[in-house]
Amino acid sequence: MNHLSWLQKTLGPGILFASTAIGVSHLVQSTRAGAAYGFGLLIFILIANTFKYPFFEFASRYASATGTSIIDGYKKLGNWVLWSYLVITIISMFFITAAVGAVTSGFLQNLLRTANWGIWNQFILFSICGLILSLGKYSSLDSLIKVIGLTLLISTLFAFFTVLLKGPYSSNLFPKISYNNADILFIIAVMGWMPTAVDLSSWNSLWTIERINQTSYKPTLKETIFEFNLGYFTSAGLSICFVTLGAYLMFGTGIVFNDNSAIFANQVIQLYTESIGSWSKIIITISSFSIMFGTCIAVFDGYARSVDRCIRICFQDKTNNIPVYSILIWMLVIGSMGIISQFGSKLKQLVDLATTISFLIAPFVAIANTILVSKKHISFEFLPPAWLKQLAIAGIIYLIGFGAIFIYIKII
Repeated sequence: MNHLSWLQKTLGPGILFASTAIGVSHLVQSTRAGAAYGFGLLIFILIANTFKYPFFEFASRYASATGTSIIDGYKKLGNWVLWSYLVITIISMFFITAAVGAVTSGFLQNLLRTANWGIWNQFILFSICGLILSLGKYSSLDSLIKVIGLTLLISTLFAFFTVLLKGPYSSNLFPKISYNNADILFIIAVMGWMPTAVDLSSWNSLWTIERINQTSYKPTLKETIFEFNLGYFTSAGLSICFVTLGAYLMFGTGIVFNDNSAIFANQVIQLYTESIGSWSKIIITISSFSIMFGTCIAVFDGYARSVDRCIRICFQDKTNNIPVYSILIWMLVIGSMGIISQFGSKLKQLVDLATTISFLIAPFVAIANTILVSKKHISFEFLPPAWLKQLAIAGIIYLIGFGAIFIYIKII
């Protein structure tokens, strides 16, 4: 089979991963980091992308090795692991979906000029996501993401290179950072979703299995990892682009991102149009909303799919005739609306809370994923190379270390 043929059959899960990552962690957190600290926090973004890599790769590797999701693997580690993952997911999913929805709603309001609609923007947005996923599920999600992801990729790279040619506003893009409590908490919040939350790694394996079922093509391990790497490293590269946009166009100007989601969205769009030109505003407005909408719908799908799988493993035959996935989608719609109604327009607080929650629960998932790609659970030919195992150990230490720092700051 030629390269183009197998890539067409496997392409999907990696693109979904990239779309999930590029949303809040890039458009919001990376751009905020560049605007507030120049390139001062770039090292932490690179560290997060590096040390989290094994745990996402392991999820795809496990799916390729066993033909099942890594959530099925959690069951093999013990019922308490599976139940712990389920509880962690249920606790975090409403906050994270609400945070993604709040950002997406801001871009929707900016596109349609519907800021005066208030919370109805989120309700309409979430309802559309619910309907698409309830009716179309993976097929509609897979097709949608590929189109809108390519649009933002092209526009972001164009803006990035244009900004490089124009040069930065500030002459010093590497300011001295005091590393006070506020700085450290923001760094942890940035790393929490860079490139995305570690507990979302199970989605990779679920999407990989779903893609196999959709195409009836079982890719080799090499093909699965190549497709995953394509999405992961695209996401990592774009995080640098977004930091650069924030650093070159906002750092040193005295302008800060607004807490209101609609105004924030307008500021992000201004970053693009200032670098590309006013003629591009409508294109950037549409593509920015599109990628956030893609992230939003992927997050709804990922959480519903992962909890659905947990419930079906835990209760087995009792759930055969129950549309668990669809029920979970609409639970997410209602629960996320409740979170947003509590936070109102406090976008940055909601995003920082959601990303911090993700960072604190990451070590648990990282350790479980690492154990599941050992020789006890997968065949020899699927085992990760030695360097990747060593990177995973370093990544676990990194996640536990920064988690401990966060708890120490909060207690003190």
